[in-house]
Amino acid sequence: MKRPKPEAQSLQPAMPHSRRRLLKTLVAGALGSGLAERRDAVVQARTPPRTRSVQTPVLDIGFEESGDARGFPIILLHGFPDDVRAWDEVAASLAGKGYRAIVPYLRGYGATRFRDPSSPRMAQQAAIGQDVIDLADALGVSRFAVAGYDWGGRAACIAAALHPKRVRAALLIGGYTIQDTLAPPQPASPERERALWYQWYFNTERGRVGLTRNRRGICRLLWDTWSPTWRFTDDTFNRTAAAFDNPDFVDVVIHSYRHRNGNAPGEPRFADVEHRLAQRPTIDVPSIVLYGADDGLGPPPADTPAERALLTARVARLVVAGAGHFLPRERPEAVSSAMLELLEKNR
Repeated sequence: MKRPKPEAQSLQPAMPHSRRRLLKTLVAGALGSGLAERRDAVVQARTPPRTRSVQTPVLDIGFEESGDARGFPIILLHGFPDDVRAWDEVAASLAGKGYRAIVPYLRGYGATRFRDPSSPRMAQQAAIGQDVIDLADALGVSRFAVAGYDWGGRAACIAAALHPKRVRAALLIGGYTIQDTLAPPQPASPERERALWYQWYFNTERGRVGLTRNRRGICRLLWDTWSPTWRFTDDTFNRTAAAFDNPDFVDVVIHSYRHRNGNAPGEPRFADVEHRLAQRPTIDVPSIVLYGADDGLGPPPADTPAERALLTARVARLVVAGAGHFLPRERPEAVSSAMLELLEKNR
């Protein structure tokens, strides 16, 4: 018997009219009544995004771009294990409103490549965050909005925290996820530790070999378990799985999960940045936090004064029913509505 889906809810005590309007939109999307916006996104998607690449100091970043090139830019960042396809409907919706949606492949994914064959294939949080700023610099973009989840959510947090003059607004799926990589990692609850099995696996050489041989199988398993209420097709997964064939994918993934657990060195150039991040810098730009109610990595955490203190200009904190970890794929109308709300309120 299917368990009933919880209602989407705001975890803030009181909301002005605009915030109530946002919540109403997200609830409608979560319950499947955002069909009109989804249809609009599909219409927009009939115009394929422009495929481009740009050179940064370290990477040749492949990305897709939708909408008016003169529109205000929004950088949309995917997570692990995913790629630019995660943002198709969101990007189309934002483009339909006149914005410029920029969706890059993160390092180690898809069309993005390291420029120097001898460069270490590292992917610590400071590097992923710097890639966002390097991308904006290469495009000549002085100010932008950012949205992300999983790895992309952490990169969005870092860009917003360390470069508030560059970031106009931040949509943070999964909340504040900047890590202290300098202190010894602390154990979580048994349930949480079990959900993180893949991280412990990747910290072994057996895990490196396993990811090399079985990258599609492992990533498909994570999709199934992290978004248990999402019914995606084989074609949907296979379109994205091609991005995992990037020659740097395994090295980048392994380094990311080993570095955050103290089992791999970071790049010396990011030593000062990691020290800043270990201090848990506040995010002072306008932000909205979204969580999927059915995230297989763990239920959304309770709203706390500690989180509110880290997000000093938080506009809303919302839990979206009927969605798991891959929120831009599962409830794109909720994500695009939140971003539009942020941009309309913070021009």
